[in-house]
Amino acid sequence: MSGSGAPGPGAAPCRFAHYFVLCGIDAESGLEPDELAVLYKWLEADLHGKSSGTADKTSGENFDQSPLRRTFKSKVLAHYPQNIEWNPYQDAVNMLCMPKGLSFRTQADNRDPQLHSFIITREDGSRTYGFVLTFYEEVTSKQICTAMQTLYQMHNAEQYSSVCASSSCSMDSLASSIDEGDATSLAKLQRYNSYDISRDTLYVSKCICLITPLPFMQACKKFLVQLYKAVTSQQPPPLPLESYIHNILYEVPLPPPGRSLKFYGVYEPIICQRPGPNELPLSDYPLREVFELLGLENLVQVFTCVLLEMQILLYSQDYQRLMTVAEGITTLLFPFQWQHVYVPILPASLLHFLDAPVPYLMGLQSKEGTDRSKLELPQEANLCFVDIDNHFIELPEEFPQFPNKLEFIQEISEVLLQFGIPPEGNLHCSDSATKLKNLVLSDLVNDKKNGNISANALNMYELLKGNETIARLQALAKRTGVTMEKMTITAPLVEKEKDGKVPCEEVELRDYKLNVQLREVFANRFTQMFADYEAFVIQAAPDMESWLTNREQMQNFDKASFLSDQPEPYLPFLSHFIETQMFATFIDNKIISQWEEKDPFLRVFDSRIEKIRLYNVRAPALRTSNYQKCSTLKEAAQSIEQRLMKIDHTAIHPHLLDMKIGQGKYEQGFFPKLQSDVLATGPTNNNRWASRSTTAQRRKDRLRQHSEHIGLDNDLREKYMQEARSLGKNLRQPKLSDLSPAVIAQTNWKFVEGLLKECRMKTKRMLVEKMGHEAVELGHGEANITGLEENTLIASLCDLLERIWSHGLQVKQGKSALWSHLLQYQEREEKQEHSAESPVAVGTERRKSDTGITLPTLRVSLIQDMRHVQNMSEIKTDVGRARAWIRLSLEKKLLSQHLKQLLSNQALAKKLYKRYAFLRCEEEREQFLYHLLSLNAVDYFCFTSVFTTIMIPYRSVIIPIKKLSNAITTSNPWICVSGELGDTGVMQIPKNHLEMTFECQNLGKLTTVQIGHDNSGLLAKWLVDCVMVRNEITGHTYKFPCGRWLGKGVDDGSLERILIGELVSSTSDEELGKQCRTPPQQKSPTTARRLSITSLTGKNTKPNAGQIQEGIGEAVNNIVKHFHKPEKERGSLTILLCGENGLVAALEQVFHHGFKSARIFHKNVFIWDFIEKAVAYFETSDQIGDNEEALLLQRSSCKTFCHYVNAINTAPRNIGKDGKFQILVCLGTRDHLLSQWIPLLAECPPITRMYEENALLRDRMTVNSLIRVLQTLQDFNIILEGSLIKGVDV
Repeated sequence: MSGSGAPGPGAAPCRFAHYFVLCGIDAESGLEPDELAVLYKWLEADLHGKSSGTADKTSGENFDQSPLRRTFKSKVLAHYPQNIEWNPYQDAVNMLCMPKGLSFRTQADNRDPQLHSFIITREDGSRTYGFVLTFYEEVTSKQICTAMQTLYQMHNAEQYSSVCASSSCSMDSLASSIDEGDATSLAKLQRYNSYDISRDTLYVSKCICLITPLPFMQACKKFLVQLYKAVTSQQPPPLPLESYIHNILYEVPLPPPGRSLKFYGVYEPIICQRPGPNELPLSDYPLREVFELLGLENLVQVFTCVLLEMQILLYSQDYQRLMTVAEGITTLLFPFQWQHVYVPILPASLLHFLDAPVPYLMGLQSKEGTDRSKLELPQEANLCFVDIDNHFIELPEEFPQFPNKLEFIQEISEVLLQFGIPPEGNLHCSDSATKLKNLVLSDLVNDKKNGNISANALNMYELLKGNETIARLQALAKRTGVTMEKMTITAPLVEKEKDGKVPCEEVELRDYKLNVQLREVFANRFTQMFADYEAFVIQAAPDMESWLTNREQMQNFDKASFLSDQPEPYLPFLSHFIETQMFATFIDNKIISQWEEKDPFLRVFDSRIEKIRLYNVRAPALRTSNYQKCSTLKEAAQSIEQRLMKIDHTAIHPHLLDMKIGQGKYEQGFFPKLQSDVLATGPTNNNRWASRSTTAQRRKDRLRQHSEHIGLDNDLREKYMQEARSLGKNLRQPKLSDLSPAVIAQTNWKFVEGLLKECRMKTKRMLVEKMGHEAVELGHGEANITGLEENTLIASLCDLLERIWSHGLQVKQGKSALWSHLLQYQEREEKQEHSAESPVAVGTERRKSDTGITLPTLRVSLIQDMRHVQNMSEIKTDVGRARAWIRLSLEKKLLSQHLKQLLSNQALAKKLYKRYAFLRCEEEREQFLYHLLSLNAVDYFCFTSVFTTIMIPYRSVIIPIKKLSNAITTSNPWICVSGELGDTGVMQIPKNHLEMTFECQNLGKLTTVQIGHDNSGLLAKWLVDCVMVRNEITGHTYKFPCGRWLGKGVDDGSLERILIGELVSSTSDEELGKQCRTPPQQKSPTTARRLSITSLTGKNTKPNAGQIQEGIGEAVNNIVKHFHKPEKERGSLTILLCGENGLVAALEQVFHHGFKSARIFHKNVFIWDFIEKAVAYFETSDQIGDNEEALLLQRSSCKTFCHYVNAINTAPRNIGKDGKFQILVCLGTRDHLLSQWIPLLAECPPITRMYEENALLRDRMTVNSLIRVLQTLQDFNIILEGSLIKGVDV
């Protein structure tokens, strides 16, 4: 846009306006129906499954179809200048000036002029603004009037026959037509909806438009209104209109940053101002209107959806409202910028854009009388729908709240109340009839305004007193501390202006002040939240070239560290927000600023952070969630006021041009035909202009600042925008060009490529995070990921899948496209199942032990997984079901396989999707499934950990060692399974069965199994190899190794044992089809212990002293590491204490070292025997100590030791000696007593009898180092799982 050389003062980048455009009817070509609008109606009828013929006959729609209500083709009649190389003229202007095409009126209709604006976003993200005034001009062409009369005669004949035909159900049609706010009887229909050439005057719409580089809305509006007045006033304007248009196009400069400018309209001067380099960027749309239209609570919710880059659809009858809300909300994003599709006014012909599987912010014009329920949207899983006229929003199902939302709302409402604006919005802004239809039906039928009540005709507040919306808003107002009783809802300021009570400038100044103060409050939130963002930016590249080349592989922000620094309540929002494109672009801009000039938004934001640091010197690491209000409101308002009161620059007055005499004759009510030669080019001599505005040096500064402010110069920036910004983004902005099938196909192809790229990046990110390479490098624990971040990534994967499934849908059914596809697949499969068994992938879950007892195969079935989700009563919506199904498939490592199976039904895919849809692009679909397959490399618990309250069926199998023991015991065995979320309680195992199924509330990851029996019957002794337990929904199988006897008089005499579980890894993809055996059984700690105690064959190698000490160090170190991880990342402490290499096993090795002959008179001796001997000694003898203090300490340690051992011995459980030792170690660790007990045991006399000379426990140095190691656990608050110490009361 901006040229490489510095253009002269009159050159386009520095001009206030770039183009003046005139659109209207082309008298030559006559009445052409707007093909695009007709196509749109036909598509709409097709969507509802009607033929286009019946579409106009359905009740409520028929009146719309009268010729005066139809749309006809408009045309650009003229635009000046023809083209500017900096900002080429766009063909889409006609479509955006008259989004609905031409409209006709008669003298009986309302013909007030209407102002709206639009925005054109180029593919590089730069923007141009258009401001349009639409007015009505009398039709002078006889030919067009005759054509209209003919259309009416045809229409009325058709109407009459249809009304007669439907009179049988006239009551229904009457009710519905009142509902639609339309006139009811045929007589009225003909009176209001007719055109008679002899009686009526026909008017047609025409529009004048200014296209500008910056959004000076107020100034453009005033200029266009004055032009319009000049056309309609009885006196001709002081100068020909060409003079004013020429003046604004070529002689009015842009005000320099931080300055104000006065230029001249037809009747009075117009003032505009521009913020300085360190102020918030220019925004001229009145935020007052946005808050009045939406209400504060709604606005904050929509704002949050925009920040999280959801799909936002604005819906209103009024184009200007769409634009005001869209621009208002995007303005509040500072310092971030919306990075995706942005079309605040979507022309009817571009409705297929709503199919875009990308985040978008679009505005759709609602037709009078149609309500939300009739609007068919391609995808709604992630949609935020904003019905502006009805003050109503629909939000996506799951999204986090904005941090400190209540305090934030409170602060904004204080600003609003200072300006007399009720925070709940002005409900009387919503003049749409649907809101009021039940209240004053009789008035509505008679008011001839088609149900639109004028703003001050009724006391709205009285009218709506009983309304539930008001009641809700009142409750909200009370909650946020705003009293509503005293509040009078004032008529909008515009009304006052008409009465002339308030000078226009004053109203405008108030709007400017309110705008800047509201924006300051929003900007201040981000300044507080991201005050330390710079510390986490990763500057990895030495120069710009290498950064651009490796952009895709690089992490640009240390997300994990940033989140770990934030206050807990902020996390749900921030973890989502830092994944967005707008945040990534913001950080990219920061990195790029080391090589080139800073992005203007970034410059302003950074200077504010500097300011915060100067004012309150807080430690950057200390993040609090204390709410800090904005302190710069007064200054911001003052700087604007000063600029508007003291004008810095004045532009040249409009003047007579060198025009041909006799052309452009003034005719009241008609816009003259302009002389194009005088408007096509600017003045040749710019001296007047240059000398008047500023010196050459100032001009250079202005140009520089201007290019910064629009940010459009510099080839590097261009290259950066193309390359870096296209990352992770599917399509920055669709072209608003002609709609040939080729263009639509190309747009869709871009979508397909973008979706694939996004899928690749998301899966890669999920893998990297989960495997945690970066996390390890950055010192964040081992290969782990915060539950929060994992959840965010999975939620964004769910969102991506929904977007892929809703791309190119033929007909939409339900809110979730994926779930609707699954349901149709299920229906087809179940039909086939009745006729034949459907093919089922072979289960990967067959577990087989040496004994031949197996866990039966869990069949892999897409339909079965759907049924599991359908049975979950907690989930109420289709979007929720689709998400649960994705989570379940991901946890089972079947997501790619399931989706492949779903898409293998090509007939169904063809029925549901258009040819261009992503799911019907063979190659891309294969790549997409391949990317999803890569997620099988890691374990997710994203289903188990989210749906914590559902009932889950489990299956357990007890596997005995048959060679050495009987398979079935005669006693009554029982089992109790515990997990991170709870336990099953004791369950009796049916007699003579080794397998059982049971259902209970989700246990989470399984941790321990308690197994035991009552020792009854002849064959009570039982040697159990292991217990297997499987979650029948997720397929996760846990193995609980035992390898010990259960029975009196065998092994350590235990009748119950606590077994520690380990997840059995599922088989790799190569083996997917094969039946697979359990991986070779790992030696469980208990097995090793049993052998080292009882077998004297000496075959198994005992660990030496060095290895034992190393084992203790390792075990303690693991526990320390566990507590240094963030809480959400910690694994199971039970495994670290009692698992294979846990603390209990390591201490057992210490106690076994040098233990004297394990058999005395062929009776096994256990460590517990030594512990009991020590207790007996402590209880009978009085210790002799060196000094009083040591003696007291020793006595209390002895006392607690004896108390703990006795409590374990007297517990009402049949635990064996090794089990008791395990409980003692666990309790000693929990209560930080181990390091006091070890020296007592090392010095008590029984040790000399039971241990050899070289035993570790008899070596003073070893004992001291053991004590030191155990003391490192003193600082941690250790909480033991209930199953480990059940029944032991200390």
